[in-house]
Amino acid sequence: MENEVVLLDLWASMFGMRVRIALAEKGIKYEYIEQDIWNKSDLLLQMNPVHKKVPVLIHKGKPICESLIAVQYIDEVWNDRSPLLPSDPYQKSQARFWADYVDKKIYDLAKKVWARKGEEQEAGKKEFIEALQLLEAELGDKPFFGGDKLGFVDISLVTFYSWFYAVETIGNFSIESECPKFISWAKRCLQKESVANTLPNSERVYEFLLDAKKRLGIE
Repeated sequence: MENEVVLLDLWASMFGMRVRIALAEKGIKYEYIEQDIWNKSDLLLQMNPVHKKVPVLIHKGKPICESLIAVQYIDEVWNDRSPLLPSDPYQKSQARFWADYVDKKIYDLAKKVWARKGEEQEAGKKEFIEALQLLEAELGDKPFFGGDKLGFVDISLVTFYSWFYAVETIGNFSIESECPKFISWAKRCLQKESVANTLPNSERVYEFLLDAKKRLGIE
């Protein structure tokens, strides 16, 4: 690891995508090391011995774990360009609140859709849509959660968009019909080069998720 900045990641990880978007927004060059989550590398276990998960940002040989912490670290270290968090303390606290809401809700609610069946799946779909509608209300008429520019909350959330096709296909429902403003926002984010170059093909994510379900014994 001769490079100053290294990222241990998995191409399909919506959490790792956050770090990649942040690095792209800042124009930071880095070494990307793809990880096999089914056969974890010694380097990953060494750099993240507590959670043993991707992503891990390594800066000057020191690991920064957990995606939102890594994004904030990137914003603080490279603070001379493209700020991701507001400078105002109150606005910053609100951005952290909503990013934390995304972290605590969206993945688990989406998993209720793709990992469950029957009534549990139907309940999961309802909760998932309600969470997205709450985020729609917070977005309001702003182009981005951060105002006129892509910011911390946008980065924390837009990466899940690459999984929407898989969740919709498995759950047999339409997110756009229930949350049109949310989808418009996601497409607006995709006009940013940092986002467009990071989010993977949705059908490829769907195939990855089907394989993961088999590996996890979820039918």
